[in-house]
Amino acid sequence: MDKPQPDGDPFEKELAGLREKIDGIDTRIVALINERLDVSASVGDLKRRYDSKVLDRSRESLIMDRICRLNQGPVDNTVLQYIFSVIMAASRELQKPLTIAYLGPEATHSHLAALNHFRHSGRFAPYRNIAEIFAEVERGGCQYGVVPVENSIEGAVTHTLDLLFESDVTITAEYYQTISHDLLSLWGNLDEVEVVYSHPQPFAQCRSWLQRNLPDVVLEECSSTAQAALKAAANPKSAAIASTKAAQVYGLRVVESKIEDSSRNETRFLVLGKEEQAPTGDDKTSVMFVTSHIPGALFTTLEPVADAGLNMVKLESRPTKRENWSYFFIMDIEGHKDDARVKRVLSTMKGLCLYLKVLGSYAKGAHGGYRSADESPREV
Repeated sequence: MDKPQPDGDPFEKELAGLREKIDGIDTRIVALINERLDVSASVGDLKRRYDSKVLDRSRESLIMDRICRLNQGPVDNTVLQYIFSVIMAASRELQKPLTIAYLGPEATHSHLAALNHFRHSGRFAPYRNIAEIFAEVERGGCQYGVVPVENSIEGAVTHTLDLLFESDVTITAEYYQTISHDLLSLWGNLDEVEVVYSHPQPFAQCRSWLQRNLPDVVLEECSSTAQAALKAAANPKSAAIASTKAAQVYGLRVVESKIEDSSRNETRFLVLGKEEQAPTGDDKTSVMFVTSHIPGALFTTLEPVADAGLNMVKLESRPTKRENWSYFFIMDIEGHKDDARVKRVLSTMKGLCLYLKVLGSYAKGAHGGYRSADESPREV
C-alpha cells in the first residue's frame, strides 16, 4: 500500500519553514567564519611584529583534535576536519599569502600534490625543473616548494636527493599522492587514436593496458603529462596519458580512467621551506651524512640508531660528485630531532662521520599503508 503523500500546501509550508531555518543558520555560519578570519588576521599581524612563522602544523593538529572531541554528531569527524582544514587554509592566506613552487606545467601530479597539501590556498607557481624550485625557495622567492622524491614503483628521484646535498633548504612536510593515469582525447573515441603522448614513466606504468587496447598506435614521449595533454588538444587523432585535472585544464575528454597496471602507485613529495617544524608526536626526521671511506664505516655510523631502538624507514646513497667513489647518505628515522632519544643519536652519529646535517623534522604523511614516491625528476 502506497504511503500517503502530504498535501501540497502543508508540505510546501513545512518545507519553507525548514529552509528558512537553514538560511538563518547559514547566515550565522558566514558571520562566524568571517569573525574567525578577522581574529586570524590579527594573529597574522602579531606574528609579523614578532617575526614568527605563519604555518604552525602543531597548532593546527591541536585544533583538529579539539573539534573532534567537541563533535557530538551527526557530522562525521572526517567531514568536520575537512571543513576546518579549508577554514585554516583561508586563515593562513590572510595572515601571509603563500607562494608555492611546483614542478610544472599546470595539471602535473606535482601540481595536484601541491594543491592537495596546501588545500588550494596560496599562489601556485609552476617551474620548469626541480633545481629551479630549490633555488627559488632558497632565495626566498617562494615560501614553499613541492618536489617529488620517490615513487613506490620507480624508486628514488635522484635529482631531488642530489639537490638536498647541495642546497640550504629545510624539509617542512611530506605528502603522498596517489598516481592514477587516464587516457584523454578531444573526442573521447578510442577507435580514432593514432598516436598517444605521455611522459616515459606513465608509458611504463600503463604498458599492459596499452598492449591490450592500443597495440598498434605510436607512443610519443613528452617532458610531462601536462605537455602531452596540450599536444593531444591540438591533434584530434591523438590521445594523452595524464590526469583528470589535465583533462579539465586542456579541454579534453576522459576516454578511459585508471589505466595504470598497478593500483599501488604512489609518489612521495617533499615540501621545502626555511622554517623548522615543532614536534607533533608523530614525526619523521631526515638526515644527510658522509662517512669515512674505510671498511665498516657505515655500520659504525648507523649502530647508534639500532642501539636506541629508533625505526629507520629509509636509507639512500648518492655519489657526492666531488671525489670519485665518495658517497653521501640520506636517512629517514621516526621521531623529531628535538626528542631526547633522537637528539642523543644524532649527536653520537655526528662524532662518527665526516659530515652530518639534519634536513628537517616534520609530521609523517598519511598514505595507503605502503611506501611511495614520484615518477621522475622532470615529470609529475
